[in-house]
Amino acid sequence: MIVSGQLGRIIVPTIHEVRQAVSIYVYCMNKKAHQEWTQSFSKVQAVITELDEVVSRITADHKIQKLVEEPLSINIFNGQSIADVNGKFVFSQELIKRCKKAYDGNNIELKNIREFKKKYSSEKSLRWYSRESFFYKTLNAVLRNEDIHMMFLFREFIADIQNQLKLYPIDKTQRLYRGQRISKEELITLEQNCGQLISVNSFFSTSADEKQARTFLNASHATNNLERVLFQITADPKMTATKPFADISSYSEYPDESETLFMMGSIFRLNSVDRSSEDNIWIIRMTLCSENESDLKNVLQYMKQQLGTEETNLQTLGKVLWDMGRLDLAERYFIRLLNNLPENHHLLSDLYEDLGRIASLTGDYDKSIDYRKKSLALKDSTTSMSSMPADESDKQN
Repeated sequence: MIVSGQLGRIIVPTIHEVRQAVSIYVYCMNKKAHQEWTQSFSKVQAVITELDEVVSRITADHKIQKLVEEPLSINIFNGQSIADVNGKFVFSQELIKRCKKAYDGNNIELKNIREFKKKYSSEKSLRWYSRESFFYKTLNAVLRNEDIHMMFLFREFIADIQNQLKLYPIDKTQRLYRGQRISKEELITLEQNCGQLISVNSFFSTSADEKQARTFLNASHATNNLERVLFQITADPKMTATKPFADISSYSEYPDESETLFMMGSIFRLNSVDRSSEDNIWIIRMTLCSENESDLKNVLQYMKQQLGTEETNLQTLGKVLWDMGRLDLAERYFIRLLNNLPENHHLLSDLYEDLGRIASLTGDYDKSIDYRKKSLALKDSTTSMSSMPADESDKQN
């Protein structure tokens, strides 16, 4: 944020603790007149009199914010909770329309969207993810906020990134780092769950260069609400049968940062959370884990038992959403599957039954009765066909 000297005296005290305000610059004609009052505010990075210096500082801070300021999005595996398990969803052309609507009036991003629609291919997925544009911003926001419907629309692109990460396997154990600012509440949650498995819900960007990761942290400042943390990650590539990680420096806008990207849903063991006495930075040590870890296998097995199937499709997604209490989305995906199945498909009766139960739970009893009648009719039809002599059945066909 850029403020003038006089206006800054009024605005800075008001917005200083706002999380979105990462760095503040006072742009004025008299540097000496404003240096004293700004010393009380840690986010005021400098009092500047030259416009070129302002532009240079803002450009550098934008890069730091991208890497440091993203909210932490994790699930902690400490019990049998279906909501702890990430689903996989499918793609729709609706995504482009939604992005255009979200960036309406932003000519730069609308141009990026047109380019994306025209030139995107699976081989370019990492380059698009690394690029500072609507794709990176929208996808990460969707994953952080656990926006189920938008995940559904992004599914093919997520799969493309996963497949590209698999093409660049790392052959030995890595020590990787990530500098980030997190809320005190998030930090307390991590402290209380040392020894547990955690799933990172978004793509997880790290660096092989500890000095680089610390540089980003040192360029940011702790506030009353945010703490500086340095993740230290030990990653053995043998642990990544389904959730790969890879060095993507060659695709990055900043290749000197030695960026290594972990697939969304990567599982880590949270080993320790300690505060460094030297620089007041919290050190969070984690180890990449396999999905075959015994306690994680128990959670996944529980999910499979609850759903009654190992296949991840629209029906299982609907049931996961149902168990999460998202009846509206569960109904949406059941209906979507219903509309895509042939008339004689064996799942139709079950889907009508599920829709009937959802309608009953939401108080729409007329709709519930209608769905249940359709389910019973299909079951009766199936029973009649199965009890019919073979020659009669052939005549029906």
